[in-house]
Amino acid sequence: MAKIDESLPFLPVNIAVLTVSDTRSLTNDKSGDKLQELISGDGHKVVRREIVKDEADDIEAFLRSCIDDPAVDCVISTGGTGVTGRDITPEAFDRVLEKEIEGFGELFRWLSYKTIGTSTMQSRALGGVAGGTYLFALPGSTGACKDGWNEILRWQLDSRHRPCNLVELMPRLKEHLPAAE
Repeated sequence: MAKIDESLPFLPVNIAVLTVSDTRSLTNDKSGDKLQELISGDGHKVVRREIVKDEADDIEAFLRSCIDDPAVDCVISTGGTGVTGRDITPEAFDRVLEKEIEGFGELFRWLSYKTIGTSTMQSRALGGVAGGTYLFALPGSTGACKDGWNEILRWQLDSRHRPCNLVELMPRLKEHLPAAE
């Protein structure tokens, strides 16, 4: 399955972590803490970390600021992917996504099914790309963050992963954008 080619160099990815919550702060954000721990533990850089309320405009503004920031390669959010009235993270992501990576959500739910069974159908986890930046939305539990990172993103954000990975595509993600003057 996942295979790391140790003969290749590891290229750290600059990642922004976003927690979407009406109730969390940096002192009690266990899912954000877990993501930061996992990301840093695997040698990547957490270049930004914020908490925003379950408001589509606020989520969109954060995503756009990351997309516009050349120091951010990837955003991973946690929270707001369920089906209740305040869960609007996927709708906010839809406002900025240029391309959805459908396989991310499908794979996340398949992996999650092994842990939480049919309850995984309530997850609207998703992935995509905009402005050359990868965007991933995970559910708000620490278990979901661990599953999303350990089972999918850790491998796809490792430049040594074979047969292919998302890092090797990064130089080509902006091909469609007008050249900066």
